[in-house]
Amino acid sequence: MVPFFVQIKCQLGKSYEVADAIANAEIASEIYSTAGEFDLLIKFYVDEGTDIGHFVNQKVQTFPGIQDTRTIITFKAF
Repeated sequence: MVPFFVQIKCQLGKSYEVADAIANAEIASEIYSTAGEFDLLIKFYVDEGTDIGHFVNQKVQTFPGIQDTRTIITFKAF
């Protein structure tokens, strides 16, 4: 499994709705509320060889209330 993170900026007043929808979809490993430029930090795992860009585009960015995303690909856990 390949881990990666997505920071999500939500439309005003939609952070909890977006977090709940993603949690209910059972596609995320961990969901955190954050302060700063982005509202949520979400950890995902996909199978080796999965196109992360397509995953984010088709399974994450389609939730209502999402304004912007930033994908963070990790290389090694220490």
